[in-house]
Amino acid sequence: MAVVELEIRDSIAVVTLNRPEKLNAMDTEMAVRLIDSFEQIRESSDIRVAILTGAGTNAFCAGGDLGAAIPLLTGERPATDPLETRWLKIRGDGGPFKTDIGKPMIAAVNGHAVAGGMELVLNTDIRVSVPGATYGIPEVKVGLFPGGGSTVRLREQISFAQAMNILLTGDPITAQQALDFGLINYIVEPSDLMDKAMDIASKIAANAPLAVQAVRNSVRACQGRPESEALDIETEYSLKVHDTADAKEGPKAFLEKRRPNFQGR
Repeated sequence: MAVVELEIRDSIAVVTLNRPEKLNAMDTEMAVRLIDSFEQIRESSDIRVAILTGAGTNAFCAGGDLGAAIPLLTGERPATDPLETRWLKIRGDGGPFKTDIGKPMIAAVNGHAVAGGMELVLNTDIRVSVPGATYGIPEVKVGLFPGGGSTVRLREQISFAQAMNILLTGDPITAQQALDFGLINYIVEPSDLMDKAMDIASKIAANAPLAVQAVRNSVRACQGRPESEALDIETEYSLKVHDTADAKEGPKAFLEKRRPNFQGR
């Protein structure tokens, strides 16, 4: 059984964390396989959008496996095989929590997303959640640092005060609170979760892929930059998109009242 499953549905990649018996907690193998999947998505010109979800009904991802992965991270024990050695290198570079696939990614949060699980959510662009999911960064409760992007991304994605409350107390928030804070986009019933995520993904995939990627990447590249610098970055993305064949095809199709045939070039 693969601990990370990658399924391609036309131009949509569905990545599933598959350790439901461990609440999809991330051990070394899952971390390595997940980053491999992300790299495959980034390199494939056929994939336009990705969905990240978890197996089972209890957890999206419960963070790092405290018994398998955390002792390596803290230096309590050394790596004992090539997989663990590679995981340490990946973790030192930010791991899957900081990997940028260069394309939109939707989180279909099927259950609790805490610690590294929430950090995976923070690295996605659109979030759909089941009502019973909780979100939290509890690392301070066990003497750890949330080094998968939490102290950078959370304060940018919700208010400073709410972010600091979550980070410093380590207490979880409900799906409804996450929606109220603007951390997630939708709450749907579990039976509708993947349908909703696929519906969003299909709408994105139908758009011009180079334009979609440029818009998404421009937003990320401009975060935290002074306005003048950010506007220059935006202009660079804009000029590149307007020099593509798709930029000519889109307006032409609109005027001819037909669906555009975007080729990603």
